[in-house]
Amino acid sequence: MSEERDYLLGTHDAEVERLGLQHRVWRPRVLDAWRRAGITVGSTVIDAGAGPGWASLDLAEIVGPMGRVHALERSGRFVDVLKRSATARGLDNIAASPVDLVTEPLPVSGADALWIRWVLAFVSEPAAVLAKLHDALRPGGVAVIHEYLDYGTFSMLPDNPTIEDFKRLVVEDWRASGGDPDVGRALPALLPAAGFRIRSMQPLVETVRKGDLVWQWPTTWGRNYPRHLLEAGKVDQAWADRVTAAFDAAEADPNAVIITPMVLEIIAERI
Repeated sequence: MSEERDYLLGTHDAEVERLGLQHRVWRPRVLDAWRRAGITVGSTVIDAGAGPGWASLDLAEIVGPMGRVHALERSGRFVDVLKRSATARGLDNIAASPVDLVTEPLPVSGADALWIRWVLAFVSEPAAVLAKLHDALRPGGVAVIHEYLDYGTFSMLPDNPTIEDFKRLVVEDWRASGGDPDVGRALPALLPAAGFRIRSMQPLVETVRKGDLVWQWPTTWGRNYPRHLLEAGKVDQAWADRVTAAFDAAEADPNAVIITPMVLEIIAERI
């Protein structure tokens, strides 16, 4: 097994499944963005911060046997999960590497495209990561980026003070770890500084009820993250129980509505 490295919510089976659900929720938007960016049969694509590889598998099927996906992921366990999934699907066009995007050189150059989602928000040096990714693309190569723009839009309606308190603590913990839950606000300046030309930008936010698949994305996070905070000694059991009860109550309320955290989609190209 590859060397393991620390992850905020771990790399256990439950987190692999949560990330799979998250990818399924976002998959229609992701496929559309890849198409508009020009990712197609024969493309060489970097999946930066690939996690257990749910996007890498889709990319491998899109680019086909003549294309190549370079899945770069710092968690050795996630790399192993991806390799097993690729073998099970008969995909031999994925090169999965245990690489830390911040501290290590990238084992690829001249790629046609890169995909990165919810990675820059969790690193302490997003400008350094963008510079490395720029150098890994060919001139004219395209970057497709999904990063949080305004995490504060995440809300439960009717207003729920417990969920608002949960959101506040998530943001505080996120920033204390060196990340930025609103990193998208910096990207229109960081990308040109790293040598990219921005082609398009658009905010992505949803307003959904329980019957919508998107509902599962924030509610699953809302149940997993309190456990992380509890295990880390940052909250007590009573607080975690209140948050769980608040999400349970929303599930039972036919009038409940979730507004998702706002994400910024950017398509840019290497100058």
